[in-house]
Amino acid sequence: MIKIEKQSKPLGELKEKDSFFINGSEMKVDKQYLFQDHKKMKEMIIEVFNPANEREYQIRYFDDQIESSIEIYELQGDIQYVKREPKTVSW
Repeated sequence: MIKIEKQSKPLGELKEKDSFFINGSEMKVDKQYLFQDHKKMKEMIIEVFNPANEREYQIRYFDDQIESSIEIYELQGDIQYVKREPKTVSW
């Protein structure tokens, strides 16, 4: 499970150009959107970009269970996302 170290505001309030950290590396938020509405919960995606190495990531989570559902995926090639297992995240 990924450890959430610090939260500057609720995850659902992150906007474009806000910072998101994966294992201490700063990423910039591109956008956040609803992936799927499951009636009692929403599956959300935040797209982030690492300006240091130009890699793109998705943070996926359910809005009602952020700490236990947060997952990180890295874009490989043009369209394939691969799940990563970072130790920590913060925002």
